[in-house]
Amino acid sequence: MDSDDGSRELGRPECLRLLATAPIGRIVHTRQALPAVVPVEFGVDGDGAVLLRIAAASELARALDGVVVAFEADAVDAAARSGWSVLVTGRAAVVTDRAEAARLERTAPASPVPSREEVFVRIEPELVSGRELVGGRTRYGLHASA
Repeated sequence: MDSDDGSRELGRPECLRLLATAPIGRIVHTRQALPAVVPVEFGVDGDGAVLLRIAAASELARALDGVVVAFEADAVDAAARSGWSVLVTGRAAVVTDRAEAARLERTAPASPVPSREEVFVRIEPELVSGRELVGGRTRYGLHASA
């Protein structure tokens, strides 16, 4: 659905398709009772779950296991005034099943900074929303003249 602000709501399938094209996203979690945002490389599993590969001993691995988090990724072309943003909210969990971890080892993206021992964190997509920015709008929401 188009809106007056120059954006369009995206359906879940379109959100997940776009999400899979982004190289970097942002994980939002709680750190010392405050929101924390960390840029991460990620992958999207066949069922739409967001996958992270991080150091097993990291503070982030401990902070994410078993909690509800938000994950956001986007792509914006400032010159064309277009792009998209997708937000996934769901429970994150360190993958402990050996067969699942072995499968992810073969299919998930490599860690940008490999560590001696890594774990996979899976974010189940309970809520998925997205918006597409429609090009040709000026800063104040008026159509640009040709």
